[in-house]
Amino acid sequence: MRIISGNFKGKKILQPKDNFTRPLKDLTKESIFNLINHSKKINLDFKNSIVLDLFSGVGSFGIECLSRGVKYVVFYENYNGVLPILKKNLKFLKNLENFKIIENDIYAKSAFLNLGFKFNIIFLDPPYKDKNLESLLSGLKDSNIIDQDGIVILHRHKNEEIVLPKNYKIIEERKYGISKILFMI
Repeated sequence: MRIISGNFKGKKILQPKDNFTRPLKDLTKESIFNLINHSKKINLDFKNSIVLDLFSGVGSFGIECLSRGVKYVVFYENYNGVLPILKKNLKFLKNLENFKIIENDIYAKSAFLNLGFKFNIIFLDPPYKDKNLESLLSGLKDSNIIDQDGIVILHRHKNEEIVLPKNYKIIEERKYGISKILFMI
């Protein structure tokens, strides 16, 4: 897997050797960025965006955002099997300081309390088996960390029935291979 575009185009992204992490495929990642940049339903200034990459894994999405010039990325990951790889991937992007890694449980009651930002893009890529999605999405809205023009992007299995809290609206839905990507406000 490599960085697709931007300042670090072509740099390799290290991947874990276990089966517990499911890195975002390049085709899916490129499609997400095409929609962010070209959809008339999404209205944000990408270069000035602050990104929250939940369930970061090896950092594929957030690193692609950094490469493409976003203002800041917060990586949120607590799986010890992938944290060292995430840190190495970020270390390879020398002289970058516009990110931080939070190593906490995303389901903790205080998970979103002290992030210090309103986010323009929140990307969620939880394990397919994760069944706490509705409460997590509610927690994001309740914590008031989504910017008024912000979007939430969710990566799920294409066959999964997703129950969204009532205060979310799907503005785009796309399928790529076994993946389904939802863009929500």
